[in-house]
Amino acid sequence: MSSAELTPSEAARWAAHAGLPLPADRHAAVAATADHIHSVVAVLRELDFGETPPAPAYRAEQENHDAAV
Repeated sequence: MSSAELTPSEAARWAAHAGLPLPADRHAAVAATADHIHSVVAVLRELDFGETPPAPAYRAEQENHDAAV
């Protein structure tokens, strides 16, 4: 999806494409919600996690609990 805002008619078209009928009175709300989600995800994509491993690689039992004592 481009950085341009999703229009209500595009939201209706994408919903129909996904097999989700969208009443006309919901087009604008769905477009606004999709734009908000897109803006949040865009911020997350800019974060630099460096060498942080993915969540499935985390093992709580391997944490060093003696360091806090």
